[in-house]
Amino acid sequence: QVRLQESGPGLVKPSQTLSLTCTVSADSILGSSYAWTWIRQPPGKGLEWMGAIADDGSTYYRPSLKSRTSISRDTSKNQFSLQLSSVTPEDTAVYYCARRLFGFDYWGQGTQVTVSS
Repeated sequence: QVRLQESGPGLVKPSQTLSLTCTVSADSILGSSYAWTWIRQPPGKGLEWMGAIADDGSTYYRPSLKSRTSISRDTSKNQFSLQLSSVTPEDTAVYYCARRLFGFDYWGQGTQVTVSS
């Protein structure tokens, strides 16, 4: 059973950088056709695709977040990571990592990140 697990701080101060890691088990993030993806859900709002990293290392970002977002991977640890810079309270959300081919078939449980001083 493929499992994804998000980890990182639950509280980030405004103007700082939010950093999250997704650890994948029972599948390799290298050598497949999947896109390893970050998605978030602000309180009271819908899901928002943030970006993804493909097998060849190509990255794709939501245009409105592109200037602040970076997705990377550590294949030795089978992890991929999200960095979101210059955060504001509007970045408060539950953050999910997910695996995508034609749809999102496996998700992490999500991690709450609150941006507050």
